[in-house]
Amino acid sequence: MHKSLRMILIFIIGVFFNDLLWSQNHISSYQQSSGWAFVNGKKLKILRSFSQDGTNFYLTVNTETLQTAIYKSKELKIESSYESAFTSSPYEQALNAADTQSFNLQDSGITHGYPKEKGITLTVDLCPSHKPFDREIISQLLMEFNDIEKPVPIALSITGMFLQNHRDDIDWLKKLEQQHQIEITWINHSYHHHFDPKLPLQNNFLLESGTNITDEVLKDEVAMLEQNLLPSVFFRFPGLVSSHEVVQKITALGLIPIGSDAWLAKGQNAQSGSIVLIHGNGNEPLGIKDFIELLHAKKQEVLQKQWLLFDLRASINSEFKKD
Repeated sequence: MHKSLRMILIFIIGVFFNDLLWSQNHISSYQQSSGWAFVNGKKLKILRSFSQDGTNFYLTVNTETLQTAIYKSKELKIESSYESAFTSSPYEQALNAADTQSFNLQDSGITHGYPKEKGITLTVDLCPSHKPFDREIISQLLMEFNDIEKPVPIALSITGMFLQNHRDDIDWLKKLEQQHQIEITWINHSYHHHFDPKLPLQNNFLLESGTNITDEVLKDEVAMLEQNLLPSVFFRFPGLVSSHEVVQKITALGLIPIGSDAWLAKGQNAQSGSIVLIHGNGNEPLGIKDFIELLHAKKQEVLQKQWLLFDLRASINSEFKKD
């Protein structure tokens, strides 16, 4: 067989088996769920239920740590009643705070965390793009923090469209996480991230007429799960654009909206406790440049452990946890 033809056949077969493995993770009956569950003495809030390969699962959240987890239904003891004592948990407090901060057209939700500590929480948005993930972000983080914080915490706001079209980048990130070099919090950023440059903000992004908010959220979570990514309890609005009604739909789905008080490409400076926003989809080189400059400016403080990166879950938990 001609060498070039043989290489083409090998490529086609490789793609076929890769897609076959991907399809084996198919999820069905994915829906919002409710109730409480007990496992190993911990009480967890149930967020979603779904089936995969004939087995039923629940997506849960620990309301004290904001950590999500997936359990087989047979592993949990389900309780449908809601205990008012848990309204004081960091999770419930963050949801309530997001509802009260939901009247701005842009940047509703939680925009700041860890107010007493020196450092930032880094969030990287992955909106739909034909360009690959900007790996320089991770390279710089590892260069600056790998000897200080290991794994290095980072939150990625991911859309379903980016997820489905950038498998190589996702596999690369997953490999780094398996090697304990980074720890990723996966933020729901909607599936399609609709945007029309001709529309005003009040009619754009998720506010565009005909948008089904629930579908945008749940479909993105399914896309994550089918690629073995664990959805967090956080949501970031595309363009940071929302309305009070849309915020309430997000919190009703059990997700905490996360904004930013330091969108670097827009000239907003990072302060201690800032939730920093940059884009890693190849469409915002200025934000990447500003972030790298910020890392270099803080180098000595990083080495002295006086300026650190914070895990988003821990940052929000600290903001709302009662002493």
